[in-house]
Amino acid sequence: MSKRDYYEVLGVHKNASDSEIKKAYRRLAMSYHPDKNPDNHEAVDKFKEATEAYEVLSDAQKRAAYDQYGFAASAGMGGGGGYGARDFSDVFGDIFGDIFGGAAGYGRARASRGADLRYNMTITFEEAVFGKDTTVKIPKDELCPKCKGSGAKPGTTAQTCTQCRGTGQTRIQQGFFSISRTCHVCRGEGKVIPDPCPECRGRKYVEIEKTLTVKIPPGVETGSRLRLTGEGEIGAYGGPPGDLYIVITVKEHLIFTRDGDDIWCEVPVSMVTAALGGEIEVPTLIENIKLKVPAGTQTGKVFKLKGKGIANVRGHGIGDEMVRVAVETPANLTEKQKELLREFAKLSGEDVNPISKGFINKVKDIFNADK
Repeated sequence: MSKRDYYEVLGVHKNASDSEIKKAYRRLAMSYHPDKNPDNHEAVDKFKEATEAYEVLSDAQKRAAYDQYGFAASAGMGGGGGYGARDFSDVFGDIFGDIFGGAAGYGRARASRGADLRYNMTITFEEAVFGKDTTVKIPKDELCPKCKGSGAKPGTTAQTCTQCRGTGQTRIQQGFFSISRTCHVCRGEGKVIPDPCPECRGRKYVEIEKTLTVKIPPGVETGSRLRLTGEGEIGAYGGPPGDLYIVITVKEHLIFTRDGDDIWCEVPVSMVTAALGGEIEVPTLIENIKLKVPAGTQTGKVFKLKGKGIANVRGHGIGDEMVRVAVETPANLTEKQKELLREFAKLSGEDVNPISKGFINKVKDIFNADK
C-alpha cells in the first residue's frame, strides 16, 4: 500500500510553520488516539500515520531531506518505519507538554520566590510633607529555630520518599502514554518527615511578629508605595523572599489642600483691608508670614508664595503655596455702623464697584441686543 504525502496526512501546506505542523498533529492525535477509539483499527492506523508524519516534519533535518528526496530519505533517517528513532514519549512531550507538564513531568519541587506583602499605613499631612521614621509590626514566617528549617524533630532526619524513591515524581501509565506527575506523598521534595518537629509541626517555619523600621521620605502622598526588599514571605525550597510594600494614605489637613507639590489655602480678608490695601497674616507649612494685599482686592484673588509648597519626593524642586483671598462681609453691625455704610453707599455711586458695574453693563448689552 502506497504512503500518503506527510503534508497531506497532517493537512498542511509544504511551507507550513513549525507551530502549524504541531497544531495539526495535536488535532489528529486527539481524534485518533487508541484510548479514545478502542477496537477501531482504522483510527489506530491513522494515529500511527499522523505520528510518523509529525516525527519527520517536526525535525528540521528530516524535513529538509524529505522535501528533497521523499520517503527514501526520511526512512533512512529514522522516519517511515512506524514511530522512528525517537521514542514516542518524546513526541508526546512535544505536543502535550503544555497540558501534562512535559514528557519528563513536573519533576522535583523547585525553589521559588516568596510572595510580596502589603501593609497599609495612614500618616498625617505634616508627616507626608516633612517625612518621618517609624516602625511597623508584621506577622512573618521564619525558619524554625528548633529544627533549623529541616521540619524534622531534633535528632532525626527526613527520609527518602518510598512512593517516588526520592525523584519527586511518579509515573502514570495511561494506555499508550506514560505521564510523570509530582509525587502526592512528598509533594515533589523527594523526602518525607516521619517524626515532625514539635515546634513547627513539620512546616519548617514558625510565625513571628517582626518589627521593621520604615523611613518615610518627605513629599509622599496618598498612593505612594515604599518597598522593603526581602521583607515579604519567605521563599519556598530555598528560594529568595518577596518584598514588603508600605502603601501610604495621607489624612486631610484643616487648612491646606494639596495639588501635586503645590498647596492651597483660603485666607479671609476684611472688607476695609481689601478696599484700602494692607497686610494680612498667612500660614505656611513652617511659619506664619505677612502678605501685602493691594487696594481693591476682590474675593477669589490668588497670590503665589514661591517655594512655600512641598518638596518633590524624587528631589525635583519644591512646590509653591497658592493663597486664595475671601473678602469678609461685616456682620452684627451697630446702628452707627449701618448708618455710615448707608452714607458710604450714597456717596460711592457705581465707580467704586467695578465688578458689579461690569456685570450691569453686560446685562444691558444683552437686553439692548434683543431690541
